Amino acid sequence: MATMMKLGTRGSPLALVQARMTAAALCAAHGWADDAVEIVTVKTSGDRIQDRPLADIGGKALWTKELEVALLDGRIDLAVHSMKDVETKRPDGLLISAMLPRADVRDRLVADVGSIDALPLGARLGTSSPRRAAQALAIRPDLQILSMRGNVDTRLGKLAAGEVDATLLAAAGLDRLGRSEIGVGQPVEMFLPAPGQGTVGIELRAADAKMRLLVARIDCSVTSLAVAAERAVLDALGGTCHSALAAYALITSDNVYLRAEILGTDGLERVSGERRVPVSDAGRAARDLAADLLGRASPALRAMFGA
Repeated sequence: MATMMKLGTRGSPLALVQARMTAAALCAAHGWADDAVEIVTVKTSGDRIQDRPLADIGGKALWTKELEVALLDGRIDLAVHSMKDVETKRPDGLLISAMLPRADVRDRLVADVGSIDALPLGARLGTSSPRRAAQALAIRPDLQILSMRGNVDTRLGKLAAGEVDATLLAAAGLDRLGRSEIGVGQPVEMFLPAPGQGTVGIELRAADAKMRLLVARIDCSVTSLAVAAERAVLDALGGTCHSALAAYALITSDNVYLRAEILGTDGLERVSGERRVPVSDAGRAARDLAADLLGRASPALRAMFGA
């Protein structure tokens, strides 16, 4: 069968799995042969630069900008992203058009113990996420946070080598890589996830009406609604890659239950809130919740969000 579309992705093992998931969903939805969607690997700056924290070298855009260039110049028709890595402001002419059904949103603790509380005094926790670091320190201020980047196998290798005593990884990524046995899921109440965590998004050219119709067939509307609410909180907070924030929305019937929190980098200040509203009010509720969190935060914490 002739190629129906070119789908761009990063080259990491997880990114390739998610690209294959998307391609399979498209082929199943349209009755295409397995080779109808061509997967095109695009190396991103985030993949090339592994020796520095992401926040110090350009933030989340480093995971997406080369894919966006490939979209805009027509080398690919679609780009597949982990939604937690996608900035809220999209380049002109591009949009996130669909999302696959959401997977497990929890973080998993990978260590010799099953909970943060059970880690030994002064244990070394490896993570490059300001959110995970701050949430862990809020529970265990004695922990040492060590910056640790790389794909899942790289991080697990550093753990096995004794460079750190524990790490936190997304359950969804481990599951998609066939590593469901690794780690212990942590309660969402303790580790509220990043906006979009566990979700695969498909980006395309806004003017490509044909591609939008084709991709619409695989959109999970419940996931899209939930992630839109979470990203509205993120957008309203105006944080940077150095800001520790979390947001999680659950859609039940026609209502949305939205939770969010902002934290100081040391975990000593943690401001949380929630809203339960009809789905039609999700955008307003997200902005209201963000304003409420900033309004209850200290001047130092507000400054981390440009407020």
